[in-house]
Amino acid sequence: MEEKLKLTQEWDKVFPKSEEVFHEKATFHNRYGIPLACDVYKPKNASGKLFAVAVCGPFGAVKEQSSGLYAQEMAKRGFFAIAFDPSFTGESGGLPRYVASPDINTEDFSAAVDFLSCREDVDPDRIGIIGICGWGGMALNAAAMDTRIKATVASTMYDMTRVNAKGYFDAADSEEARFETKKALNAQRVADYKSGSYELGGGVVDPLPDDAPFFVKDYYDYYKTKRGYHVRSLNSNGGWNKTSSLSFINMPILAYSNEIRSAVLIVHGEKAHSCYFSKDAYAAMTKDSKFADNKELLLIPNAVHTDLYDRLDVIPFDKIEAFLRKYLK
Repeated sequence: MEEKLKLTQEWDKVFPKSEEVFHEKATFHNRYGIPLACDVYKPKNASGKLFAVAVCGPFGAVKEQSSGLYAQEMAKRGFFAIAFDPSFTGESGGLPRYVASPDINTEDFSAAVDFLSCREDVDPDRIGIIGICGWGGMALNAAAMDTRIKATVASTMYDMTRVNAKGYFDAADSEEARFETKKALNAQRVADYKSGSYELGGGVVDPLPDDAPFFVKDYYDYYKTKRGYHVRSLNSNGGWNKTSSLSFINMPILAYSNEIRSAVLIVHGEKAHSCYFSKDAYAAMTKDSKFADNKELLLIPNAVHTDLYDRLDVIPFDKIEAFLRKYLK
């Protein structure tokens, strides 16, 4: 029996509602039977079969935050767009709560393509995806697997498998460091099993320490303030299950990114702490590739990581629109 979702009907986004766009809630399910909740954004007075885009991210966020903003903006530009909550988070289903999976969360993007492909108002041959932050990496992974995805945009991308296995800036890239991490996480598994619940790792630190690194302050400024706080956001509140990162250590994504034939645009802030993820992903994707001609890396001057979450004066929507229109034809 499919899990029943409880969807909030009132507008509870962290961004204002556009009067140019029709909005409604919808659900679909992935290949594992997990029901997923999404917000549908469609240009008013639209007719015929539209270009479509599915948006997800950032990692630990919900569809009422950045992904919804992106989806609504794309709908204002004539696209049929959805922003969805990944499995186990937000209004989507899946138990236990607050767990992530490199496999299941890649599948979530393909499930969104299933949903879009079956709508009468969407052209199934003109579907793209946008992944933000950790879901930028998932989007690239989906593009490597799902031949129905005609174009992919990864914005302010994280490779969550890399950062979990090697630490920030690869500072913990050693067998010994990984062993100690796995040892601690497996001890946590036993503690969780005994208690019958999953201990949370904590969201963005609050209160903010005076000596916090800039990128922690950057996250705080979004997730813990009126700018981006949401009651269902993991990062705004208690965070992921502590053991959620185990599979990310052992199952790297992007193994076949060099074989992506469809178009990819990677966008990152030049001053973001995370910019190395996008630079390296682009280099790996295009190195000795027969399919490099439709791949682009766009670095935004002076932008930091969360600038691409919600700064309409920074996010290059004109470029994103032009890219998707070119390659969804």
